Amino acid sequence: MPELACRGDLRSQARVQAASGFRRVPESPALRSLSVRTRVHDNGGARVADELVVAERGVLTAPAEEWDLAARRAGVIRVLASQRVVGLEAADAAAAELGVSRRQVYVLVRRWRAGEGLVSDLLPGTSSGGRGGGRLPDDVEAVVREVLRTRYLTRQRRTVASACREITRECKVRGLRVPSRGTVLRRIAQLDPVKTTSVREGRDVARALKSAGGVPPEITKLLEQVQADHTPVDVIVVDERHRLPIGRPYLTIAIDVCSRCVLGMVVTLEAPSATSVGLCLAHAAADKQAWLERVEAAAAWPMSGKPCELYVDNAAEFKSEALRRGCDQHGILLRYRPPGQPHFGGIIERLIGTMMQTVHELPGTTFSSTADRGSYDSGARAVLTLGELQRWLALAVACYHGEVHESLGRTPAAVWAEMAARSRTPAAVASETAFLVDFLPVIRRTLTRSGFVIDHVQYYCDALKPWIAIREQLGRFTLRRDPRDISRIWALDPDGDAYLKVPYRTLSRPPISAWEQSAAVARLRELGRAEVDETALFAMVEQMRKITDSAASTTRKARRDRERRAATPARPAPTASPVPPEHDGTEAEARPFEVIEQWLRTIARTCRICTRPRRRSRGSRRRSGCSTCARTGGSGTPGPPRPLPGWRRCSPGRPGSGCRTCC
Repeated sequence: MPELACRGDLRSQARVQAASGFRRVPESPALRSLSVRTRVHDNGGARVADELVVAERGVLTAPAEEWDLAARRAGVIRVLASQRVVGLEAADAAAAELGVSRRQVYVLVRRWRAGEGLVSDLLPGTSSGGRGGGRLPDDVEAVVREVLRTRYLTRQRRTVASACREITRECKVRGLRVPSRGTVLRRIAQLDPVKTTSVREGRDVARALKSAGGVPPEITKLLEQVQADHTPVDVIVVDERHRLPIGRPYLTIAIDVCSRCVLGMVVTLEAPSATSVGLCLAHAAADKQAWLERVEAAAAWPMSGKPCELYVDNAAEFKSEALRRGCDQHGILLRYRPPGQPHFGGIIERLIGTMMQTVHELPGTTFSSTADRGSYDSGARAVLTLGELQRWLALAVACYHGEVHESLGRTPAAVWAEMAARSRTPAAVASETAFLVDFLPVIRRTLTRSGFVIDHVQYYCDALKPWIAIREQLGRFTLRRDPRDISRIWALDPDGDAYLKVPYRTLSRPPISAWEQSAAVARLRELGRAEVDETALFAMVEQMRKITDSAASTTRKARRDRERRAATPARPAPTASPVPPEHDGTEAEARPFEVIEQWLRTIARTCRICTRPRRRSRGSRRRSGCSTCARTGGSGTPGPPRPLPGWRRCSPGRPGSGCRTCC
């Protein structure tokens, strides 16, 4: 379709109207910054023009009396203007009919011919009286502009009175006439409101003065775009033991843009982090039936699957290496909103607002602000634990899926079911743990003979032995660790094929979280410990836990810390082991060794014959017995007891044939 574009300035159009006697059209600040753009295109052979701005010619804005006068004049002038020459007799007759002079009749004819043949062409003209133009001398005008720029347009947010005093002082110093306060107020009113608010109050406040603008891309498929964000929940929760308040938890939630269905959420006492995002994505991608049973929520939540695009804001947790690598691994496009423009994430922001509005019905709510809360005592009325809040939110999401959505005109659950049946049901992630590992924080360490060391904690397992032998050729390993439970890490195979779970080197250590480890290290530093070893670290953690448990009934922070510790993910149950035989009481009860090296050292220090602690004498390096048994013939290397040639246990019938201790 052929198109022509022509551009004209509104100010030039106003000058043409004034020259031809047209009624003056007042210019607004918005129109002053715009220019008329007319697009002419063919529409079935006809030329159609679409204009961005169409001027109002008084059809609705003109007073009734003026409009009636213009319509009566148009009926007379239209006949005269159609004539080639307007004679004096015709002009006098028209003047008598309209009640004007002959000269005014010729003026009206000229205006009709210069216009478009409309009634509005003959509306009486109005005078602005010179309003809008400046009458101050140029020197005074320069002083006013300079003071407003340097004193008024600042984050100090000085008042108009302060600006007037400064203008008065500058004018008196320079010997100029002092402008009135009304003049200064009019100059301030002529400033750009968006720029003025941005400079004085910040861009966040000025955002409400800007238009949203733009057209969002059309989303037509399930999981084509998923928006995610964090928020503190507007309710105070209590601990499990004392039912006393511990503060507000955090909610991380994700929504499918196409169906408006909630895909996943995570409620935690930890501040938003890359782990929170990974947990939310893992919850969104996995089947939720097992999770609903675990939180004891009798609801249906069939929405799951990996998103094609994750649309988030510019927070630090959304720009972590773990999130970027995890999205790359699973083919998820990671996109960010334009900085400082939250309306680009309006769908997730609206969902959070809806959820928080529902939360305000719970006991212990903090409402949206202190003004809304008033004298309501949120802490005294709090009754829900973190688990109960999670169960309530799951039921709230199920109710949200069954309500008619305003923009869809249908329920989100119905839209999801229809689109899933029409295309292909999105596949859920089989292993939520394997999916989560790809989003855990990344740590890089070199492998040593004793395994990996992360934050003063050693990690080791027998599967590392083949890598230890060639560790000089491998470089640094890529490790991932769950901050909620640092009792194990996942080490990436040097070939990049799989992750190996590596536990504590000392398996008797209790599972702790990353925040507990950091707090223990900080406490040891405060006590003057220049070096921190693993034993002192876990001893401090145990000591801090005892203090927390004893102070939990009086201190909110202690109760919150205990709940954070209790939120450690459940460990898989160990496999069943054979039941040992009952102890008959004749021998000492066996005690398990913490590490294999301790067992080897104990075997090396024990006599193979009498099983007593070995007491070596000088020069007896290769004896297999001890100085008590005084026998040689063994290599002395650690190993299980074995019978030696020519030796046997002493018996009552053959005295002297055993060791010296027995005989």
